[in-house]
Amino acid sequence: MKELRKIWLLLAVSIVSVLILAGCGTKSQEDVTGALKEKVSEMTGYKANAKMTLQTGAEPQVYEVEIWHKKPTFYRVNLKNSDKDQNQMIIRNDEGVFVLTPALNKSFRFQSDWPKNSSQAYLYESLVNDIINDPEATFTATEDGYVFETKTNYQNNKLLPMQEITLGKDYTPVSVKVLDPDRRVLVLVEFSDVEFNSKFDDDSFNVEKNMTSMRLDEELPTMGAVNEESKSFSVFYPEDTPAGTELKDEQEIATETGKRVIMTYEGDKSFTLVQETAYVAPVSTVSFMSGEPVDLGFTVGALTENTITWTLNGVDYMLASNDLSKDEMLMVARSVQGQVIK
Repeated sequence: MKELRKIWLLLAVSIVSVLILAGCGTKSQEDVTGALKEKVSEMTGYKANAKMTLQTGAEPQVYEVEIWHKKPTFYRVNLKNSDKDQNQMIIRNDEGVFVLTPALNKSFRFQSDWPKNSSQAYLYESLVNDIINDPEATFTATEDGYVFETKTNYQNNKLLPMQEITLGKDYTPVSVKVLDPDRRVLVLVEFSDVEFNSKFDDDSFNVEKNMTSMRLDEELPTMGAVNEESKSFSVFYPEDTPAGTELKDEQEIATETGKRVIMTYEGDKSFTLVQETAYVAPVSTVSFMSGEPVDLGFTVGALTENTITWTLNGVDYMLASNDLSKDEMLMVARSVQGQVIK
């Protein structure tokens, strides 16, 4: 009888222990949200690498993204598409926000609150803020970590309203899926090599030092060679335009550096699209830009009330309209990357 009682006692203790351990291992949404808030508060910064895949055009485009952040406000984000030799860097330091384009030997300076002004799928603290600030966020605990679905905070983009954020058990970012209204994944960010509380050199966020380093790493040709390659650029047309808006006129003008193509679209939502051979500066220059830096996926542009400008593969683009909303301008700009139809 004593032996039987001992067996039942051991069995009961085992069951209770399993239940306690199971309870300790299951974290609620509030637990994880609180831990994320604490992690962001206590960290001094981080370094991370990511692969960003865009499904916004006819073919998926893949970018390598290197992210550096030093609290409170220093950032360095390097975006590289090796297939198109497209490389840009966004730097935020005490002097402002800069977009570096080494192929043109140019930096563009903004007076901006970036990255605080909208969601950033490749910035950890931005993802955590979206999780914390969305009272309707959904939460799932998985065997490997935690999954949140939240609203995005793109001020000028209603086309990407939701995102699915996957975190590891240690709260490091694993992946982000940015979804359109039909829940199709248009942007996928997959993280690797995330290192919190990283150390940085004094020049890590210096614009001039980074520009020099990028140009040396890419072994960029001289000014003349770059312009010769881009003089006869292929003309691209937007794949997404508002209903009833059609191309009515197209003019090509010879310029000192190559050519300029002016397209006029007419309708209720009329706009003008200009494509021009980009000027490559003989020495590194910094230009002041009005508006806000915006992520077009394939490059970083500058958005104002009536215009959006960007540079890609040695070509300057400008879209101007008094009829398009900012959302619509971004929609059209993002679609100027499809097949050449001429």
